[in-house]
Amino acid sequence: MSESANTVAEAIEEEALRRTKSRAVRPILGLIPFVLSYKGMLSGAFVMLVVATLSTLAFPVAARRVMDAISEGDVQFIDQYFLVLILVAALLGISSAARFYFVSWIGERVVADLRSAVYDHVTRLSPAFFETMRTGEVLSRLTADTTLIKTVVGSSASIALRNMFLFFGAATMMTYTSPGLSGLVLLAIPVIMLPLIVFGRWVRRLSRLSQDRIADTSAFGGETLNAMQTVQAFNHEAIDRSSFAQTVEASFIAARSRIQARSVLTALVMFLGLSSVFGVLWVGAQEVITGTMTGGELLQFTLYALMAAMSMAALSEVWGDVQMAAGATERLMELLHIEPEIKVPANPVALPEPSLGDLRFENVGFSYPTRPDVSALDGLNLSVRPGETVAIVGPSGAGKSTLFQLLLRFFDPQSGRIQLDGVALPDGDPSEVRRRFALVPQETVVFGMSARENIRYGRPDASDEEVRAAAKA
Repeated sequence: MSESANTVAEAIEEEALRRTKSRAVRPILGLIPFVLSYKGMLSGAFVMLVVATLSTLAFPVAARRVMDAISEGDVQFIDQYFLVLILVAALLGISSAARFYFVSWIGERVVADLRSAVYDHVTRLSPAFFETMRTGEVLSRLTADTTLIKTVVGSSASIALRNMFLFFGAATMMTYTSPGLSGLVLLAIPVIMLPLIVFGRWVRRLSRLSQDRIADTSAFGGETLNAMQTVQAFNHEAIDRSSFAQTVEASFIAARSRIQARSVLTALVMFLGLSSVFGVLWVGAQEVITGTMTGGELLQFTLYALMAAMSMAALSEVWGDVQMAAGATERLMELLHIEPEIKVPANPVALPEPSLGDLRFENVGFSYPTRPDVSALDGLNLSVRPGETVAIVGPSGAGKSTLFQLLLRFFDPQSGRIQLDGVALPDGDPSEVRRRFALVPQETVVFGMSARENIRYGRPDASDEEVRAAAKA
């Protein structure tokens, strides 16, 4: 991969991490149809997840039995259990590797399908959509948002499910090992969760503020870079550099506050979680001393408690990724749910073959979506007969380009109608209508492909001889 491509990839990753989190995770359910398209891989991932979870949960039981066997001096039993532990470790390694492969494959495949679905849908939307939606925003959703979803579906979702299984499994085994100590753990949960909820809201509020400052920076930079000739023509570089530095500094200050809040939240999670565990263990140690509990049972309970605590901590970390992915999914689903204004009619009228070249504008009135109060065309009547050569002239803003945008049916007029070879444009297939026109734009777009492919762009089926003839013309 080239250095520039690496730079673009890194920029996409950074943009993904800056995405705003969603308060609800319901939007992420929109990914279910994409995930369920691969039921075989999904089933394999689930089976491996269960096997890995059960293998992990077997270690504390084995540790308890080994501890009790050491106390009793049963050497043969210890040898057998260490052999079993090696076998369980092998099973855990194989199942974890298989789970990682299945889940990562699903993540990559879902994101590839999602990107294709969004791109396919966006290319069917009429230019009216791009009048109100910035192209950069669409590209950001197509890259940064899908990158976030790949992180969640291919990694965070696996981590979340594994830790969820581990948490419930560990909690069940904790109850089985010592119901009394498990009750103390349940009492400690509200003490831990209440501060986390309060601080979590604080972190979310600061995250939204940080996102707003980053958006200000991107907007200001985009405006000045897109108008660099104007900036330099008015010697405005120094002023714009100063203004941009101020917006960047404001973004840094907001990000610093968010980081400080997140650091406090992390410290709170560690302190409250571990303090609760140590308090419960102190009670367990008293029971071992009084003989109501063996040392092996306390070790088993301790290991399961640590598993549950670590699973909860991992889930809290992953939850932020899930929230961001929910927001990303919501933005992508918004694009997928937008209906194109220019649609193929249910029963399109066929245009005559071969094309006659008969054009008629009948009392056409049109205003652009972004300027509904300004008429680009008002009561236009124009007829171009087959074989005629007609030049449209006029000052800038007179509507010359608008005529061709209406002919290509990028927009539909608000009043009047346009006919091509006797067929009203809304009654025909837009693709067939556009196929009748040869376009030479005022500003030629050169795509990132060979010169031959650029010339062939309008006719992908053109032969090499026809391409060479067009190049020489």
